[in-house]
Amino acid sequence: MEVLLLARWQFAITTVFHFFFVPLSIGLALFIAILQTRYFRSGDEKDKKLVKFWGKLFLINFAMGVATGIVQEFQFGMNWSEYSRYVGDIFGAPLAVEALLAFFIESTFLGLWVFGWDKLSKKLHLACMWLVTVATAISAFWILTANSFMQNPVGAYFNAANGRMELENFGALLTNSHTAYQYAHVFFGALATAGFFVLGVSAYQILKGREKSLFNKSFKQAVLFALIGTVAVIGVGHFQGVYLVHEQPMKMAVADAHWNTADKPDWPVIAFPNKAKGVNAFAIKVPGLLSFLSYNQFGRQVDGINDLQKEMTAKYGADDYIPNIWVTFYAFRFMLLAGILMLVLALLALFWWQEDTLIKHNKYLKLLIPALLLPYIANSCGWLVAEVGRQPWIVYGLQTVNQGVSKVVAAPIVLLSLVGFTAVYTVLLVIAVKLIKKTCREGLTAETTEPGPTVATAG
Repeated sequence: MEVLLLARWQFAITTVFHFFFVPLSIGLALFIAILQTRYFRSGDEKDKKLVKFWGKLFLINFAMGVATGIVQEFQFGMNWSEYSRYVGDIFGAPLAVEALLAFFIESTFLGLWVFGWDKLSKKLHLACMWLVTVATAISAFWILTANSFMQNPVGAYFNAANGRMELENFGALLTNSHTAYQYAHVFFGALATAGFFVLGVSAYQILKGREKSLFNKSFKQAVLFALIGTVAVIGVGHFQGVYLVHEQPMKMAVADAHWNTADKPDWPVIAFPNKAKGVNAFAIKVPGLLSFLSYNQFGRQVDGINDLQKEMTAKYGADDYIPNIWVTFYAFRFMLLAGILMLVLALLALFWWQEDTLIKHNKYLKLLIPALLLPYIANSCGWLVAEVGRQPWIVYGLQTVNQGVSKVVAAPIVLLSLVGFTAVYTVLLVIAVKLIKKTCREGLTAETTEPGPTVATAG
């Protein structure tokens, strides 16, 4: 097998594994910070036990996120050294800030939070959790700043003397228009992920008859996370799509299997794209909807894949500029489907979240348990659209993927690391699932719940 194919598979697999844990860390940190603020104000020991319960699940997820994320940056120097040589000065800057500042704050204050329950004042201990929350959000910003440069390279120039891109305007890198849309999409997706995770676990505990009143508190807060996150991510996703029609028109044309430029194009719900012929062999369409989705206007002309291929060939030279259309198209559809299902479930939860009403809907509670996988499906499919839809570019308009792969790493070495990483990550995922299931089965039984609230003086 070719080095390029193996390197792409390795990066895709390790990234998908890592991103299983990232959104939940972002969203659950905020969830716990709000929950602990409630405990800080009430002094109710039951609220404290609830904070500790979700804290255990957060720590499991956080640890797995760190473990699976270690090799992410190393791959740029190993399998993608040509890419690193070409744009490392720009791409490395936000990643260095993330590691040295945001992650340092995040991990330091998380340690203080874990071991400081009986050693720090309540106010200082709460501050630690909020610092973890803020640092987690900032960490995501720096990583997405680096990724957005790959999507929309700004703030850099080409140094002909050394044949590399060099950073010229750090402010432009930070204010990249792509980052704003991508960060908002990821952040609200993280809220939805945490919301449905907590809804699923809370539903399990309520069905088992464990501390129904207490887990109903978690359920109510999770409903707001799920609903706000889902509504916001759908809205942001739409405007991000409109933005990408201008910035990466080929990505959106492929995501909608739109082959030929048309004034009032239909939006295909399902399609069987035929790249060889440049048409859809079969499609079920919504008449005239694509122009609205692309420009917020009906009747606007939308460029098709065939014409965009000609334009890009004229601009960048002869090459195949059409991404994998089957992966991009159906990843986009599965993301939309997962989002719609999440919205329906969140709305139902909003109507039934009172404890006496909720317990009457056992079927709905049972449905919420597997439904916690929906945001994971949406998150993974969203990244497939973002990354596969950018192909053949590794840095849009500047460097193709085959130009960025390392030239000195042999295929057997990449294959060995691919198999090794996949095996290790699979084991880690299994361990994470088992630990989460074990914690959920134990519920709050690990510690005795006080019979009534105890008011403590804030530190």
